[in-house]
Amino acid sequence: MSDVKRAETRPLGSPLYLRDEELKQGVDLLFHAFSEVFTTGDGALRAAGLGRAHRRALYFIARNPALSVAALLGILKITKQSLNRVLNDLLEGGYVERRPAPNDRRMRQLRLTAKGLELEEKLWEAQRPRLARAFRDAGPDAVAGFRRVLTGLSASDRRARNTGEIQ
Repeated sequence: MSDVKRAETRPLGSPLYLRDEELKQGVDLLFHAFSEVFTTGDGALRAAGLGRAHRRALYFIARNPALSVAALLGILKITKQSLNRVLNDLLEGGYVERRPAPNDRRMRQLRLTAKGLELEEKLWEAQRPRLARAFRDAGPDAVAGFRRVLTGLSASDRRARNTGEIQ
């Protein structure tokens, strides 16, 4: 893994933080942070015979009970074929259940089972300390800035849905 180059501290009003090198350092940091956060818990996933694609599906189903298959497809931005493989593994493993929506029997809603909730909680407990420490060390102003940056990087349709909240 390559080291992230450190930029010298510049005044907040300085446009120099928008130079290519600083922007690339931001991408480096995003990549490494993502990798660190989402490799935490890989052991629990492997023990369950699952991978990171399953982790993403579990996370969003946990955050959005009764999520439709179509909505999950939109969130994950993957092909139907890829989602079907992931969902079939989760359904067969007893981590997720798929039920018809009460108001439209054609729509299928996804929920975590007790087994799925247990695995999701184990994965979250592995990630939480790293996230809490980073947010605490950065402080509330930095966390607010972090959320603004990530919201700015997110797709416009997701920004509108989340109205400033990270989901």
